[in-house]
Amino acid sequence: MIRRLSRLLVLMLICVVPALSADPAFSHDAWNALLKQHVQWNAPGTATTTDYAAFKRDHVALKTYLDALSAVPKDRFDHWDSASQRAFLINAYNAYTVELILTEYPDVESIRDLGGLITSAWKKRFVPLLGAQRHLDEVEHGLLRGAANFDEPRIHFALNCASVGCPALRPEAYQGAHLYAQLEDQTRRFLSDRTRNRIDRARHVLHLSKIFDWYGGDFAKGYGGADRLETFLLRYAATLGVSALDAQAIQAGEYEIEFLNYDWSLNDAKSNTPQASAP
Repeated sequence: MIRRLSRLLVLMLICVVPALSADPAFSHDAWNALLKQHVQWNAPGTATTTDYAAFKRDHVALKTYLDALSAVPKDRFDHWDSASQRAFLINAYNAYTVELILTEYPDVESIRDLGGLITSAWKKRFVPLLGAQRHLDEVEHGLLRGAANFDEPRIHFALNCASVGCPALRPEAYQGAHLYAQLEDQTRRFLSDRTRNRIDRARHVLHLSKIFDWYGGDFAKGYGGADRLETFLLRYAATLGVSALDAQAIQAGEYEIEFLNYDWSLNDAKSNTPQASAP
């Protein structure tokens, strides 16, 4: 009898724990469909462009998804596992960024044009999320980076600020079950883009995206054993085009880092080169 009760208890726990770790009732399918239709990789597969005109035509579908995000109460969110929480917040940030662009599109050349004299675009409180009216900076710096369990610097390659200099807006929604692989893919695509990250052997200089300047500390907090930015980067040495000899010199501090200018122009499909499927 005791053995039967023990087995029953184990079975109950097996059923209950997954229910507390994720929320199968919430779906990102609507956002996924919009992204697949209106976002395309460039030929090298390192960046994307967004068809904001098409998003505007599909604004009802976007608004329905945003309403679904906003309807999630915080106590429900708090019961999800960290990967599902992060996927939810990344999708929310990206979807609300598209929504922000649409408020003035097509009369907008950069997201920075949408700020005021005092308040930047990232400080506009237009994001009703988890029971509060928030701004994009709060989603990124408060809910994602500010979480007690934050240990995932690769989110910086998933958040998209509607600009050419940003990491790609991925043409699929992030999902908790696949988040690690999605973030790894985003990281490798971004680091392989020589317009944003490259090595200058002649001058012993690493030219890096400004993202590594703004958030360099996040890459030195122990992810993958990295206690400084260079150590994180050398996890992706081949992707960066860094040889074994280069890596030794970088690790020894023989390379300087120079951060490249950030391109804030809108990542709009109509103003960029024709697209092709990623390899």
